[in-house]
Amino acid sequence: MEATITEPAHTLPVTTDYGYNSKIEGEIVVTRVDAALNWFLKNSLWPMPMGLACCAIELMAAGASRFDISRFGSEVMRFSPRQSDVMIVAGTVTYKMALAVRRIYEQMAEPKWVIAMGACASTGGMYRSYSVLQGVDQILPVDVYVAGCPPRPEALLDALIKLQKKVARQPILANLKRDSLPEKLGSLDFKL
Repeated sequence: MEATITEPAHTLPVTTDYGYNSKIEGEIVVTRVDAALNWFLKNSLWPMPMGLACCAIELMAAGASRFDISRFGSEVMRFSPRQSDVMIVAGTVTYKMALAVRRIYEQMAEPKWVIAMGACASTGGMYRSYSVLQGVDQILPVDVYVAGCPPRPEALLDALIKLQKKVARQPILANLKRDSLPEKLGSLDFKL
């Protein structure tokens, strides 16, 4: 005699649902305010391109159809600092340009982030001279560094994904206070 196993007729199929299921939850979504704000922010990071050298060509290529930066919500390149969230410093920063880069960063609204794109923006690159800033992190708080000379557009997209993960973990409501950049990095005392 063979043993047979029969399943009851009322057994539901086993599925793994991740996310929102309107049949179970109804019309109510429960979340934290920080989680909702972070989701909005991470999917709509608007870059302020600071294309200072050859890395800017790769930055422009990231916006083209082959790489399509718009998949990550960052297709809106804003050349106005008051409409930008992310400054992408692409290329060599000279001491002459450092004042302008810092001023544009200070004009950006909070919350704001910085990506240092390329060896020159990260460490000064091959230029060890009196006129080249040896890393933009001397004047700005850099969130993500992109290696390469020049880095490929895929590397910039990877940096953008890493920044999105960082934004998703940030407590937004706790950080809504004045900018602490002068306290962290000190005053540059540049005069025009």
